[in-house]
Amino acid sequence: MEPGEYLSRIGYEGGTEPSLENLKAIHRCHVLAVPFGSLAIHCGEPIQLSLPDVYRKVVVHRRGGFCYELNGLFSWLLGALGYGIHLLSGRVRNFQTGRLGPPDDHLLLLVTVGGEGGHPWLCDVGFGNSFRCPLPLEDGLLERQENGLFHLQWAAGEGAEWRLRRYPSSSPGPTDEPGATLYTFGTRPRAWRDFEGMCRYHQTSPSSIFACKSFCSLQLPGGLVSYVGRRLIETQFTAQGDRKSTTELADEDIHRVLRDRFGIVLRNRLTPKDEDILPPREQP
Repeated sequence: MEPGEYLSRIGYEGGTEPSLENLKAIHRCHVLAVPFGSLAIHCGEPIQLSLPDVYRKVVVHRRGGFCYELNGLFSWLLGALGYGIHLLSGRVRNFQTGRLGPPDDHLLLLVTVGGEGGHPWLCDVGFGNSFRCPLPLEDGLLERQENGLFHLQWAAGEGAEWRLRRYPSSSPGPTDEPGATLYTFGTRPRAWRDFEGMCRYHQTSPSSIFACKSFCSLQLPGGLVSYVGRRLIETQFTAQGDRKSTTELADEDIHRVLRDRFGIVLRNRLTPKDEDILPPREQP
């Protein structure tokens, strides 16, 4: 495994010394180059949290993955480049059920530049339409990026946690809209192996989007392209809001679309799937 090969995979050609400028550039290159999604699950390819296996899949075979793979591998790269890294646990808001997922539902990173005393920055290259450049971990932060307005907020009291919201680019500011929440997270450092149980859960559970839908998404300079089941969804970010268009796909078109739009060439047969996501049995 070579950091240089990884950086080449994401199209990054800048400096490699640990700095905030380089961290932002590497993060942005990553989300514009590596798709997020569930394709391996629907190709009959079990996902294991093995660094050599994930490196081979993402870097050598130029595939994508979900948060445990992409942020786990990204943490290795940043550590090799000299950044301080903590793995964090989050709970994603399910767009269909409106509920937050179970504990360890999401893996994201807290990164410091310039040693442990440096300011913490939130990094996440394993989420479909999250921030493109790292966010400073600051209560009340509002940051407008090319794909939306992002809001970080600390909720004190019992079950204290951070909450990340995203609003369309056209939004003048934050609202109480429940659908704006992307996920919540804590800041207790975790180990990669802590997520093994939820990695298995998301490959099999009828309450997981990854098990229920064959999908992948890739951020573009001016939008987002997504494949789901037998649909191609293209989103354009404009000053008037997010504009979406949907194209129905025949089965014989899917591999071509994955190759041409996402740069993915599958080795095994994909079984398209787009089932409803069931609510978990218990309220989180």
